Amino acid sequence: MNVVAIGQKVPNFTLPSSNGQEVSLSDYLGRKVILYFYPKNMTPACTQEACEFRDAHDQITTLGAVVLGISPDPLASHMRFTEKNSLPFPLLSDEDHKVSEMFGVWQLKKLYGREFMGIVRSTFLIDEQGILVEEWRKVRVKGHVASAIAGISKS
Repeated sequence: MNVVAIGQKVPNFTLPSSNGQEVSLSDYLGRKVILYFYPKNMTPACTQEACEFRDAHDQITTLGAVVLGISPDPLASHMRFTEKNSLPFPLLSDEDHKVSEMFGVWQLKKLYGREFMGIVRSTFLIDEQGILVEEWRKVRVKGHVASAIAGISKS
């Protein structure tokens, strides 16, 4: 499978969402999309990142963009995470990691000497025509949402 690259149209995908509906990327044509991939609900860094996107949500929507979070967690976990943190944007469940693979973020990771497959925290900015215009790979949470907002502003 080819990994989506900057300047390319992002293939449409549909995933189940924490809002109880199926969400397709094509639902957002005409708007910019911040698509962020994160490893796991309820973990410290993932909670911090989700809450920073939550706190910047009004600013992001004012710039004409929407936020979509994606992890391999099951839908029930997404619903609990959304409710616990009052997230105003949908979280999409990519349990078979097909979309994560499409973006090249499903990779071999190492933690405490253990190797496993998982999400490498990454964010992508897709323009109104569905073209990938910016990417942030191997994201460090601190300051990342501000970088994403700057990316929306200049695109």
